[in-house]
Amino acid sequence: MADTATTASAAAAAASAANASTDAPPFQLGKPRFQQTSFYGRFRHFLDIIDPRTLFVTERRLREAVQLLEDYKHGTLRPGVTNEQLWSAQKIKQAILHPDTNEKIFMPFRMSGYIPFGTPIVVGLLLPNQTLASTVFWQWLNQSHNACVNYANRNATKPSPVSKFIQGYLGAVISAVSIAVGLNVLVQKANKFTPATRLLVQRFVPFPAVASANICNVVLMRYGELEEGIDVLDGDGNLVGSSKIAARHALLETALTRVVLPMPILVLPPIVMSVLEKTALLQARPRLLLPVQSLVCLAAFGLALPLAISLFPQMSEIETSQLEPEIGRATSSRTVVYNKGL
Repeated sequence: MADTATTASAAAAAASAANASTDAPPFQLGKPRFQQTSFYGRFRHFLDIIDPRTLFVTERRLREAVQLLEDYKHGTLRPGVTNEQLWSAQKIKQAILHPDTNEKIFMPFRMSGYIPFGTPIVVGLLLPNQTLASTVFWQWLNQSHNACVNYANRNATKPSPVSKFIQGYLGAVISAVSIAVGLNVLVQKANKFTPATRLLVQRFVPFPAVASANICNVVLMRYGELEEGIDVLDGDGNLVGSSKIAARHALLETALTRVVLPMPILVLPPIVMSVLEKTALLQARPRLLLPVQSLVCLAAFGLALPLAISLFPQMSEIETSQLEPEIGRATSSRTVVYNKGL
């Protein structure tokens, strides 16, 4: 253990020497590049996580990035390697390989693929004049994509039964489809609405359906945490114990994130499109409606995802006085931290 620390320190010193003229912060293996105590720092961090350019990294570049990090870890870093190169290598590895299994994550289910592969689904959810069949199809496809992303990026340190993911998936699909279909039926039966108002209201139906399904998915897939608790750590990273109260906080923060995430994606585009559709350009060229809506959805998605997941720190802090008495007795620290999940 001491040898590893020594070699890592030597590598850090070598990297620092090569960085006199760069603005990149000193490299820390396995740590975020940006401070996580501020919203801006978390926002910058998650912009790196979802960067779609990592989808185009070649197999050779991935191997080089992994090898560079291994060299840093063992203190065999070649002279001249900069902090910027090390941060870039870590970004590539974290974007492509699962942190627990070190296996490649299938491209559509990586966090960096969430926006490019999810945008066509968002466009489908927001299409006007949806039929019952199309409503069911797009809600099913959206929840299927979300479930695959959740499973591909799961915590794999402990074996978890596939039945849990199936339960969460089915619960999310059933809630999303039933709410979307139910609201559409109510809107159709609302005689007080003019055709134009009915069309506008229908465009907002996907948001409550998706938001409720997201909450259902989180609760069903992580219900075990409420029963068993989650690990809480002191300031030095030492395990203090397992807390059900911390689990409730983690679940609440994640659920709020999942409600905020679809809000700009499914609320802003209908508002923007209702304005753009009245312009002379789109009225004269109705074929441009779908491409324009796709661009609006892409912009909303690209903004909403990093904003939503930056609301709370990945490692959240809580005072021991708010947790179970045994947690307070097990540590002298006033606060402990827990991994809230994504």
